Amino acid sequence: MTNTIIVGMSGGVDSSFAAAYLKEQRYDVIGIMLRLWAEEGQEELNRCCSPDAMIMARRVSALLDIPFYVVDARAEFREKVVEYFLRGYAQGITPNPCIVCNTEIRWKILLNQAEKFGAKGISTGHYARIDRSSQNMHLLRGLDSKKDQSYVLSMLPSEYLEKTYLPAGDFLKEQVRAKCAAWGLPTANRPDSQDLCFLGELDYRQFLEKYAPGQNLPGDIVSLDGKVLGAHTGLAHYTIGQRKGLRIAYKYPYYVVAKEYPTNRLIVGAKEDTRMAELDLVNVNWLEPPISSVLPGEVKVRYSSIPRKAVIHLEEKTVHVVFDEPVADIAPGQIAAIYQDQICLGGGIIV
Repeated sequence: MTNTIIVGMSGGVDSSFAAAYLKEQRYDVIGIMLRLWAEEGQEELNRCCSPDAMIMARRVSALLDIPFYVVDARAEFREKVVEYFLRGYAQGITPNPCIVCNTEIRWKILLNQAEKFGAKGISTGHYARIDRSSQNMHLLRGLDSKKDQSYVLSMLPSEYLEKTYLPAGDFLKEQVRAKCAAWGLPTANRPDSQDLCFLGELDYRQFLEKYAPGQNLPGDIVSLDGKVLGAHTGLAHYTIGQRKGLRIAYKYPYYVVAKEYPTNRLIVGAKEDTRMAELDLVNVNWLEPPISSVLPGEVKVRYSSIPRKAVIHLEEKTVHVVFDEPVADIAPGQIAAIYQDQICLGGGIIV
């Protein structure tokens, strides 16, 4: 079997670590960087593939003495990721474009490149682990609980993960930086990227105003009992659980509880009103075949949230989750990842 692994390079510390670590483990490493969509003339603003990031990825590849290639994925990214983001807000949900990018762009292209080069698999800098010690593959949480990224991989098909290697998942972030520094890699202290890569200098509200201006219709801010409290600037400008920016003067703070697109009303309530005891998931991607129609476990409703204990009920067309205690900031359109101990069982879209 070939000893070649394709590494998705971003010019950051984590993918640099993956490439260097695999090279140290005597794999034949090939670096691939995806060129993603950005506004014409502002390509430097896409954090995942800015000219600076590309220069950095080339420098790392040269230092490691590995081949490096750039694959143009701008058209696919614009069609499948950016349009999904715009369409999601138009439909009244809170989309997660990074999940779609992983499943529809990044893994598909890297695996396609692996096939072209006859490689055994691909690698990225994600902080998660893949256990191949038993007959069945398992996706595990990363060793660094603060950086664990198994959530964003929960929607990947298991056949993709079977061909994926995630060396960063076995290390703490500070260990990754220290090793990159010891290897003399210029990315060792490069800061982590945070926001959506294609937004550039805009925040998501400004991006929506530019590319989907029809979503910015003002309307009423309404309490749970139907009282009009103020006016909003467009439902897409608000997120579930948001407190700041409502411009409501009242005796206690209000939080966004729901967005009613048919009536263009923003529903607000007290902090406790943002918590939900149950949710439903559709399009569930099972990485582990369910052994029962009722499963105990933990469910993570956002990348930055803490997994919460719950009972997962498999129903005919949905998965119904009942939490032990109500959970805040659950937003339709986001992904919920399901866990048992360290194992990620899969994920689905919150409806």
